Amino acid sequence: MAKNATKDMTCGSPVRLLVGFFIPMLFGMLFQQFYSMVDTIIVGKYLGVQALAAVGSTGSINFMIIGFCMGVCNGFAIPVAQKFGEKNDKQLRKFTANGAWLAIAFAAVMTVVVCVLCRRILVWMNTPADIIDGAYAYIFVIFLGIPATYLYNMVSGIIRSLGDSRTPLIFLIISSILNIALDLFMIIVLKMGVAGAAWATVIAQAVSGICCLFFMAKRFEILHMTKEEASPDRSIMLHLFGMGLPMGLQYSITAIGSVVLQTAVNGIGSVAVASVAAGSKISMFFCCPFDALGSTMATYGGQNIGARKLDRISKGLHAAVWMGSVYSVIALAVLWLFGRQIGLLFVNADQVEILDQVHRFLVVNAAFYIPLALVNIYRFLIQGMGYSKLAVLAGVCEMFARSVAGFCLVPVFGYIAVCFASPLAWIAADLFLVPSYLGIMKKLKSWEGRNA
Repeated sequence: MAKNATKDMTCGSPVRLLVGFFIPMLFGMLFQQFYSMVDTIIVGKYLGVQALAAVGSTGSINFMIIGFCMGVCNGFAIPVAQKFGEKNDKQLRKFTANGAWLAIAFAAVMTVVVCVLCRRILVWMNTPADIIDGAYAYIFVIFLGIPATYLYNMVSGIIRSLGDSRTPLIFLIISSILNIALDLFMIIVLKMGVAGAAWATVIAQAVSGICCLFFMAKRFEILHMTKEEASPDRSIMLHLFGMGLPMGLQYSITAIGSVVLQTAVNGIGSVAVASVAAGSKISMFFCCPFDALGSTMATYGGQNIGARKLDRISKGLHAAVWMGSVYSVIALAVLWLFGRQIGLLFVNADQVEILDQVHRFLVVNAAFYIPLALVNIYRFLIQGMGYSKLAVLAGVCEMFARSVAGFCLVPVFGYIAVCFASPLAWIAADLFLVPSYLGIMKKLKSWEGRNA
């Protein structure tokens, strides 16, 4: 039973394996974005545009900190996938245990530091005075939940590394339903305002993480470890640190550009902040397939590099690019035709200016979804293959592009420059990632030829 919970991606049709892994990942991410969207919808509908702007103004700093947590956990899970591909079960268990020890330490330190600094950061970001209190009330609670973020992402990352993308989906569905119920209860019944939406998110994620943890302990015999395997190991921790920190920094470095951009948006006013908040939530929902493709390629690349099967990596890449490109065209058509109507989920019909700006934001971003697909596919594949430092440099490219938009373009061109900021970042990252991947494969094939 436990053996069947894993999935070996080093044998069989790459397309079939990718699709089979991708679909549960996609639904999991859709549900994750769904309950994030529900937070924003309920805030906008029941608490008003000002509260919507308050929550939206925290998006970039939220992404920078929570994204770092997610990146670190993804990095810790990559050696697990590699050892699974090598069929080295003892080392797999050691990497799992030491990743957990490191995650606990990271969570404790980060929770204290960011909770102390978060109001200062909002001030530095030029958050408008009429929404800064609401922004602080929301983001402080989200940061208190950093341990829950580490718990879910660490455990689900290990489960996915063993080829099981369905189980995290099941528990995300449960937590999504719980999150919606808590949103309504805390905001409408308890009158907790934006802090209620944040508490709903934190509690739901904690429940999902605990459920995944119990499942992993019960179902995966391959993870049943001895006392020696579970004890801290300095060399393994250093290896994990070298994998996890660059991936965490990749998210955070990318997010620095988003922080700069958000600061520029804050300077335009609350209407622009609300428009970007709603547009970003919708866009993140439509971008879930790209995130799912990326996570799929990280596991696929990790297992196959562990098994030394380079040809399978190339075949998987081509299949993923095809999948991402087809979806990009469909998404653009949907957002072009119905983007304004989707914006009605967040604000009332009389908010004409916000609805127009949301539609413009969505269409401009969707026009560049193919470059975004390439960013996720190449970046996560490179990470899965063990070259996470290159992914950091791609994040630097994104940061630079968004910072240029925030510092130079938004003050001159206004809101339309905000719409083009992310597409510029995606193109900049692709210009680095694609040649990097080709260079890695050339080097690996050269080594393979010499050792044959």
